[in-house]
Amino acid sequence: MLWPATLIGSVAGLALASIPGALLGALLGQVVDRRLNLRSWRDLLAHLRGSALHEAPVQIDERELLFRLLGRLAKSDGVVQESHIQMARGEMQRLHLDAAAQREAIEAFTRGKQGLDDLKRPLSALRTRRERGEALLRACWRMAWADGRLGRNEQALLLEWGRWLGWSTEAVQRLGRDYQAAGQPVAPGNAYQEALRLLGVSADADPATIKRAYRRLLSQNHPDKLAGSGATPARVREATERTRELHNAYRLIRERRGFR
Repeated sequence: MLWPATLIGSVAGLALASIPGALLGALLGQVVDRRLNLRSWRDLLAHLRGSALHEAPVQIDERELLFRLLGRLAKSDGVVQESHIQMARGEMQRLHLDAAAQREAIEAFTRGKQGLDDLKRPLSALRTRRERGEALLRACWRMAWADGRLGRNEQALLLEWGRWLGWSTEAVQRLGRDYQAAGQPVAPGNAYQEALRLLGVSADADPATIKRAYRRLLSQNHPDKLAGSGATPARVREATERTRELHNAYRLIRERRGFR
């Protein structure tokens, strides 16, 4: 982490008044960094750009914005669960991030957990890019349901972020129904419980109920059907991934329960 104003203050103080000046400059710079929440040169440039343009949107890389949102959601109900961390790692894999990009994503996730950033302006800047906004909301819904339940604070954040992106409350909630969990929180590493959650069935559901749930979800998430109805490319890609997950979940349940 780099405190830009602290560094600038110490260098300027050293030039003006040697070591005492450097110490005083660093102290004043630290106050500025903390007050303006500056932790990198990018933050400083964004703040200066925003000051010059008054209401100009803060320029945040979309990937960085995504992991800040995920971190804020994971911490919103008080404690970050292992399932939240696993979900964030899953997003890194989904985006095919290399080692350096993963470190940046982890830093953004950690920063998001602190809840100090103003996310309204960067989200509002995406109002005209609905496909990008949808991708962010879908990732956020996955995080919200990562522990098998939707907390009140998580739901409030998602609805608020949706409004900033230009989405209605109904549209955000409708999007979230694709990820709604039906059972209890899933223990990390419990593939069978995760499969039940994906299909939205309980552990004691009969084979006919499981088959109906599987077929209904396949129909809702069929990529060709969505493409034909005018869904966005992001939604079609999401449906393709969802279909693969449903196939795997159904196969696992059939093998465990012994039916065809």
